[in-house]
Amino acid sequence: MTKRIQLSAALPEAYQSILTLHSVVEKAAANAGLDQRLIELVKIRASMLNGCAFCLDMHARDARKLGESERRILMLSTWWETELYTEQERAALALTDAMTRLPQNQDVPDEVYEEATRVFTEEQYVAVAWAATVINAFNRLGVTSHKPLPAEGK
Repeated sequence: MTKRIQLSAALPEAYQSILTLHSVVEKAAANAGLDQRLIELVKIRASMLNGCAFCLDMHARDARKLGESERRILMLSTWWETELYTEQERAALALTDAMTRLPQNQDVPDEVYEEATRVFTEEQYVAVAWAATVINAFNRLGVTSHKPLPAEGK
């Protein structure tokens, strides 16, 4: 694999701005009463779709630390085929899929939006949508840079 410029290190002020945005979104999710594990599922799913190994590794580890099961993490690639996820998680994953696939679909389908706004308060919906937006930005940096995985156990 070609060694690439690490965009996060090459323009640290911009990367710091994304980290600050991430903190704002994490706080909004907590203030809205969302389980941090749901937010980690959003991050894992988007990272799967975008092929970002670095973010997938990081957020799977973070989810495990929060008590998420290995089975539910692994089954995210086919979440819609199982009954392993709650109604809110399913709505968050459908929204994440639609937002992550915007280049292909050019829209978030009305039924996805309507289900998400049915099961989440407005504050929760906003936090989930922003969480999907932020992880997609991180994924684009990681994939473009071929960001290397940290050493095992770090």
